Amino acid sequence: MLRNPSDDELLALKGRRIPLVELLTCFNTRFRNDQAILVIEQRLKDLGLATLPYFATCGSQSEIHIVAQESAAAEQGDTTDEEQEDEAGLLPGALPTQPFRIGDLPCAHAGVDSVTPASDLTEATYIMHTKNYSQIPVLEDRYTVSGVVTWRSVAKMYATGAEAALANAIVEDPPVAHAHDDFFAMLSSVCEHGYVLVRAHNGRISGIVTAADITQRFDATAWPFFVIGEIEFRLRKCLGAKIGEDAVRGVQNNDRKTGKIADLMFGQYVMLLDGDQRTRQGNRREALCAAADQNWQTLGWTGVNRVQFVHQLDRVREIRNQIAHFRPEPLSAQRSEELRQFVGLLRQLT
Repeated sequence: MLRNPSDDELLALKGRRIPLVELLTCFNTRFRNDQAILVIEQRLKDLGLATLPYFATCGSQSEIHIVAQESAAAEQGDTTDEEQEDEAGLLPGALPTQPFRIGDLPCAHAGVDSVTPASDLTEATYIMHTKNYSQIPVLEDRYTVSGVVTWRSVAKMYATGAEAALANAIVEDPPVAHAHDDFFAMLSSVCEHGYVLVRAHNGRISGIVTAADITQRFDATAWPFFVIGEIEFRLRKCLGAKIGEDAVRGVQNNDRKTGKIADLMFGQYVMLLDGDQRTRQGNRREALCAAADQNWQTLGWTGVNRVQFVHQLDRVREIRNQIAHFRPEPLSAQRSEELRQFVGLLRQLT
């Protein structure tokens, strides 16, 4: 449950540079889901505070600077969405820019059921049976790993005629990863053994990552990448067929006016169609708005509500930026549904 830190606690952070996780811990959360972002942003705003970079979109391992709102606004200036994406290195089709650690998986720090070397074999197999585990660690204490009991090791024990004892079913030297180890570097170990134990920064065994966890994680992570890719493909197809190069150049930076729809970013797709776009200071971009009106008329989508379409497109831009950082927390059900709805609409239009 989210915690509401006191004013004094938050004001004490002003002027400090801290790891992002320290700010999240103040609110008793590890994840930046929709609810947490809303609560944290409002509390900081109430106290006239902001973060550089913005806490909701920076990398999970980032350091943030707690500053006064006025200082943040002055430093950020009138930056367009497309320029923000450039600063983050998020070029079209870019891969994630933040390293992904094995400790970023929730199961890596969710605790782990275990037995001790003095336990009876039936105690280990009972836990494995009732909790549907394929293995269970044997720990002398929370820091010392004696081995792991697996169903395969139990079967081998019986097949060789060894005494049915825990010591004879232990697999020694099981794979152990540190929380800061690169996620992808550990995949071969998980593939070979079916699991890897995780040691936290304080040295304790904090969790276990199994092949099933990896499969679930990739399902939650890879799907948004593919859907975002399809959305961008269909956007380029329908916009590029009707909107001319001059209109495209109108939303491109001065040093990148190629006129090619394939060179645009999601923020620029929004600029092409948004009839009421504004700068951060609230000033309406009259020329861009007028051009967007013409672009929308050119598309001829009489059955599509423009305001809703642009709003959904802008939400996709936000989601795209979130997943491009490959953040540990998966998309919320609400955001996943937004992607499904928007790609469904584009399929009808193209």
